[in-house]
Amino acid sequence: MKLLMSPASPFARKCRVVLREADLLDTVEEVNVSTSPTATDAAVAAANPLGKIPALLRDHGPAIYDSRVITRFLNDHAGTAFYPQTRLWEVLTLEATADGIMEAALAMTYEARMRPAAQQSSDWVEAQWAKAHRAIGAIDARWMSHLSGPLDMGQIAVACALAYIDLRHDARGWRDGHADLAAWHRTFMARDAMLATVVPA
Repeated sequence: MKLLMSPASPFARKCRVVLREADLLDTVEEVNVSTSPTATDAAVAAANPLGKIPALLRDHGPAIYDSRVITRFLNDHAGTAFYPQTRLWEVLTLEATADGIMEAALAMTYEARMRPAAQQSSDWVEAQWAKAHRAIGAIDARWMSHLSGPLDMGQIAVACALAYIDLRHDARGWRDGHADLAAWHRTFMARDAMLATVVPA
C-alpha cells in the first residue's frame, strides 16, 4: 500500500505515527507529494476527489482518505488497540478535538501563505486561533487523565496537533497557562515514532 502524504501535514503525521507504532512500515510505503489548495497534485486528485492529503492507496479496493478513516483502517489492519472499545467514544472525541485544532491552525497558515497581504483578515485569523486555544484549554482541563493512559489515537492526534502549532505558530505560546499539557507533550514527543516524523523547521 502507499500513503500519499507531506511531512509538514499534521493530518499525514497522525498516519505516519500510526505506521511506526503499529510496525507497518514494511506494509505501507510513504509517498511524499507536493500539493496545495490552489495546485492539487494529480495523484492526490485521483485518490481523493477533494484533493487533500493524506490518502491511502490500498492493494485491493479504492483509495481511502481523511486521516481518521486511514488511522482506523491501519489500526484494524495491524490489530492494534488505538481505538479501544471500552473507551471508544472518548478516544474519538479527543481525536476530533485535536483534528479541529489542526484545521484551525492550518487555516491560519493558509491565510498567510495563500492570500495576498491586502486580502488577509486578521479578525478571521484570530477567530481560528480562538478555536484552537479554547480546545487546548479544554484538553488541559478535562483530558489529562486520559492522555496519561494506554496509548491510543486521541493521544497521537493531540501530540501531532500541538507539534504543528509549534512548527507554524510557535509565537502563540500555547503552553502558557497549560503546564500539565505542556509537560505531557514534552514526554510524548520523545517517543520514537514522534521523533522519526519531526518536520524540519
